[in-house]
Amino acid sequence: MEQKELSQMTEEEKLLYYKDAYEREKRKGNVLAGKLADAGQRAADLEGRLNRIKGSVFWRASKPLRSLVHWVRRMKERLGYYGSVKGVVRKLNAKKIERKARTQHGTASFPNEEEAARQGKETFSRTVKFSILVPLYNTPEKFLRQAINSVRAQTYANWELCLADGSDAEHSDVGRICKEYAQTDSRILYRKLLKNEGIAGNTNACLGMASGDYIALFDHDDVLHPSVLYEYMKAICDEGADYIYCDEATFKGNKSIDHMITLHFKPDFAPDNLRANNYICHFSAFDRNLIEGMNLFRPEFDGSQDHDMILRLTSRAKHVVHVPKLLYYWRSHAGSVAADINAKSYAVDAAKGAVAAHLRNQGYENFEISSTKAFETIFRIKYEIQGNPLISIIIPNKDHIDDLQRCITSILEKSSYEHYEIIVVENNSTTDEIFDYYKKIQENPNVRVITYEGDFNYSRINNLGVSNARGEYILLLNNDTQVITLDWIEELLMYAQRKDVGAVGAKLYYEDRTIQHAGVVLALGQHRTAGHSHYRVSSNNLGYMGRLCYAQNVMAVTGACLMMRKSLFTELNGLDENLAVSLNDVDLCIRAWKAGYVNVFTPFAELYHFESVSRGLDDHGEKAERYERESEAFRMKWKGLLTKGDPYYNPNFSLDRSDFALKLES
Repeated sequence: MEQKELSQMTEEEKLLYYKDAYEREKRKGNVLAGKLADAGQRAADLEGRLNRIKGSVFWRASKPLRSLVHWVRRMKERLGYYGSVKGVVRKLNAKKIERKARTQHGTASFPNEEEAARQGKETFSRTVKFSILVPLYNTPEKFLRQAINSVRAQTYANWELCLADGSDAEHSDVGRICKEYAQTDSRILYRKLLKNEGIAGNTNACLGMASGDYIALFDHDDVLHPSVLYEYMKAICDEGADYIYCDEATFKGNKSIDHMITLHFKPDFAPDNLRANNYICHFSAFDRNLIEGMNLFRPEFDGSQDHDMILRLTSRAKHVVHVPKLLYYWRSHAGSVAADINAKSYAVDAAKGAVAAHLRNQGYENFEISSTKAFETIFRIKYEIQGNPLISIIIPNKDHIDDLQRCITSILEKSSYEHYEIIVVENNSTTDEIFDYYKKIQENPNVRVITYEGDFNYSRINNLGVSNARGEYILLLNNDTQVITLDWIEELLMYAQRKDVGAVGAKLYYEDRTIQHAGVVLALGQHRTAGHSHYRVSSNNLGYMGRLCYAQNVMAVTGACLMMRKSLFTELNGLDENLAVSLNDVDLCIRAWKAGYVNVFTPFAELYHFESVSRGLDDHGEKAERYERESEAFRMKWKGLLTKGDPYYNPNFSLDRSDFALKLES
């Protein structure tokens, strides 16, 4: 039946359509059932063989040796990179760098007396008063005094501290201490609440006391960097920021802030990251106008009220600015969320509810939100696939029959999404066997082979493939890939269908299950062009702050597996043919980003990528020279952006490593 929308079909056509769909699913179910039965039989056979081996005298005698081997393997996994000497040294160096870098971000980063005076005297183009809201509840005296003193130490002086106290009768010292401060500093306002109304209610009470132009949220047991308001003023005056946040660290409860446990260096505003994970958290400050006509915190999301608020306000904001400096210190102690999310288990359900409310407000329906292995409040979001669009999978190929056959077989056998076509772009093959294979695969009506003539130019080859594509979406795919996850197409498509998304990329592994691709970072690596984050990390690794466990915004994804709307690909004039081999995929993604789209990396579409099997490595001779020429062209084209830095990669990270190691100050 000719493809048309259901709304345009007659009842008879709909009946045939659903009948055909049922038969297709039934056939697919039969195939999967057969594969499952075969796998079960193989497993039973292997189990029988294993039991016979375990019953042998040799097996029992070799137990000490096996135990030693297993211990060595575990050590290798912990040390990374298969336990090589290089890997051990790399791991030890990383720890050394981290320890040294931590000393740069605690009290050592506070301004000295001279610098503090300079910041205090600086004249800004705007007059802005910050209202810092602090809901109090049974706060220990030491923690409370440290929090208040950190506000009083601010180098920017135009602030007020709004303290709303919901403490019980046994903690009357909270009120006594606050009144003591209020008597000596008129900028400190205190109000005793009739009853404790939770974080949401108590914070809303703080807001009722506030008279400032910008509202800032501060927990009652945390500590601010002395320059945080000064830095936020620069963001407001220099960049027009109406929502601002910074980097943060957790520190041990009764210790100084220099006893840091984790340092969280964040990306610039990334909407997909925020939906999956409240990475913004502290220290949020925003234009008061953003909450016009709405509650600051909603009681129904108590426990995750900040995530709900941040999602709502950043959706309203005109310019969200991230200050990439560690300016907030989050105290971790018994009972705090910083120490253990289980201390407030209801926060997980509240967070899911907050994300769901946001998604519905943005027009999404029938989505699914589930926790990931990284953390209970780091989420996997599954968007509903709209319709049944045709996906055109473009695969360039020259010879390499084994690679191509493995790739296409995995697509045909493993893909749960069926409405696709495969376009193999033949370019200058010489072996008879590959042309015989082309004839064979074209017996499948969903597979076509078209011919490219001319010197090798990856961009031109793919552009030719796209020009022959019939699908609404194109999926650029290397011939040296192999599908792992059955719903890989759906996982890519659910993002590519969004109107705000440009390119979508998958999580790719080497044959040894280490990561080849998990998003691209600009200026990373020795050529200072682009590199892959989490490169060569184990597939079981959660990634920096759980980043390998949720879909997120990145500046670019690899063209080895990249999905995009065909109309957008055409609008962007496809891949730049001046970048014949390298960096053309990154260039395409940058142009999509410059046009106002976000690019997405999802870890839930997984494939193997046997990188460079087809074209060889670019590390010597003519290939190395070609790569350097294209690298120079790329650096010149995107000089300003490369100088400024990748917005999704914090400038505190080293550009010489892909593992989010901290950069050391010289």
